[in-house]
Amino acid sequence: MKYDSMQDSELIEKINASGDSFWFGVLYDRHEKIVYNKCLSMLQNQTDAEDVTHDIFIKVFFSLKQFKGESQFKTWLFSITYNFCISFLRKKKTIPVVAEETLLDVADEGDIEDKEFLDIKLDQLKWALEEIKPDEKAILFMKYQDDMSLKDIHEALDITESAVKMRLKRAKEKVIILCKNNKIQ
Repeated sequence: MKYDSMQDSELIEKINASGDSFWFGVLYDRHEKIVYNKCLSMLQNQTDAEDVTHDIFIKVFFSLKQFKGESQFKTWLFSITYNFCISFLRKKKTIPVVAEETLLDVADEGDIEDKEFLDIKLDQLKWALEEIKPDEKAILFMKYQDDMSLKDIHEALDITESAVKMRLKRAKEKVIILCKNNKIQ
């Protein structure tokens, strides 16, 4: 079918020009599964992930005229997805609480190398990701699960690249420290 080969930007132009929900359906079908998977990985609940995915696409539909094409549509969609999931978790008050002072007392002042972060055992990593804040979890997912560049993360979160680097560093430090202090057998 002809519309399957259309770029996202072409679909967005058609949606904005005509308001035709058919074109939004094409865009939805193209990105729904990846948005749902992101929601599921962050929310850890299938029903919540389904509901939030639906809500995200409603927000996207009504916000599409604000998309200026300065970044890829996928980056803009990820930004909405991560921010929506973080807000959802905050509203549910299921944000894990880890004493910052404890982490800072134990933290090493040196840079945390990616190798040390990537060497954490999977079961420890899963546990630690549940213990950190949703925004820290989101930035780690963006970098390591979605393989987004620092530039893409900076665009998605609307923060400077140096802020992205600092947030990544801090999130990795927390995960490493949590794993070192809580050895899972």
